Amino acid sequence: MINRVVLVGRLTKDPELRYTPSGVAMARFTLAVNRTFSNQQGEREADFINCVVWRKQAENTANFLKKGSLAGVEGRIQTGSYEGQDGKRVYTTDVVADSVQFLEPRSSSGERSQGGQPFGSGQQQQQQNSFPTYQQNQPMNQQNYTRVDEDPFANSSGPIEVSDDDLPF
Repeated sequence: MINRVVLVGRLTKDPELRYTPSGVAMARFTLAVNRTFSNQQGEREADFINCVVWRKQAENTANFLKKGSLAGVEGRIQTGSYEGQDGKRVYTTDVVADSVQFLEPRSSSGERSQGGQPFGSGQQQQQQNSFPTYQQNQPMNQQNYTRVDEDPFANSSGPIEVSDDDLPF
């Protein structure tokens, strides 16, 4: 039995952070996830998926993500139900996140709102253009990748020697 979900989408509003009576942090947010196909009018539709995250990840999510932020979520689907105010049974489906990834710099969605996009409030413009604290020591313009048009082996002269000690398996 497998219950795994991987999503990438944008938050539809700021996360709601709450604490249980015993002090455990919990954040709720909704991700708008584009469908891979278009409808009959040629428009792309989206699914709006409710997500829940707990503990320190919940606090980080509330502190670093806001309406319009691009996020990746990995977790599991959880269903439940409760009795509504009208006495009828209400059924719920949530993704309980094990991991929430922040997929763009902190101020990116704020800058996008000034470009006419409907995302974000732009209120965090003055904040530092960086990812959360675990990456603040790296300059934003430093890239850790090789460009496709730059062949790292262009100047090599023949086969590359690799010993068995260098292999990870």
